Amino acid sequence: MITRAGVGAGVGAGVARRGVVVSRVGSGGRWRVTRPWPAHLRPIVHSYAGYWEAALSPYRVRLVPTGRAVVLISLGEPFAGIRRLGHAGPYSQVTGSLVAGLESGPRVCDHPGGQEAIRLELTPLGAFRLFALPMSELTDRVVELRDVLGPEAGVLVEQMAATSDWAARFDLLDLALSVRLDRGPRPSPEVAHAWRLLSRTHGTIPVSRIAAEVGWSQGYLTRRFTEQTGLTPKMSARVLRFDRAVRLLTREGANPTAVSAACGFYDQAHLNREFRALAGTTPGLLAAARVAEGALTL
Repeated sequence: MITRAGVGAGVGAGVARRGVVVSRVGSGGRWRVTRPWPAHLRPIVHSYAGYWEAALSPYRVRLVPTGRAVVLISLGEPFAGIRRLGHAGPYSQVTGSLVAGLESGPRVCDHPGGQEAIRLELTPLGAFRLFALPMSELTDRVVELRDVLGPEAGVLVEQMAATSDWAARFDLLDLALSVRLDRGPRPSPEVAHAWRLLSRTHGTIPVSRIAAEVGWSQGYLTRRFTEQTGLTPKMSARVLRFDRAVRLLTREGANPTAVSAACGFYDQAHLNREFRALAGTTPGLLAAARVAEGALTL
């Protein structure tokens, strides 16, 4: 069993449960815990991991678009405030576990410290199946988990919070995801194919070619695709190009000009404009930031 005290026992340690190893890594009082998720969940779950922080120091992070939906199951202190960067409106009133749809711009999150949570990243069509509602209703929004998944979400959070065994928590999560996904709606084959084309090309394929491949008009493709993924094909392409550029720029020795060409930007000026629009910062500042699970500490 991994207890909260046991999490800090060593870097890279692990514990076996039912033949699966739960791994943990961290330092400075912050730990990340994960394990491989079941094969039937891999096409729809991009990642999941647990987090535990000993320190109660407040911090602020910036979330940038990734082309994935997020579920955060809060087992400790929740975020104190969440808002879109550059928007004058109030912070979102999310008091516990949350769901974030696909984003088209940056978001700022404040936390009081002492986080204990499990964070899932879902593919857009995986989120469509899990949430069983049009993904367009969640675009650029952060809402309470129970508002999307209903009262059963509260039961799941209570069960996870009742144990400090991370393997048991992941078992509960795997079961809940499997049950929910089995009864969720299936995306249309045309939308699924359109998303595969965008993903495989990192957003560099023209929307007209996607429409031709699936046999729909561009207008009809846009309507159905937006309903089931949350973003238009054109916006999805921008986000996927941006997400690839972020990953390339954070590699040691990355060259912005080469990254611009590799990701399908016209030039470095085009890259700079997209980073301003989607992240609210420059490629250089982002490359120097600490990036973890879609969050930036700038």
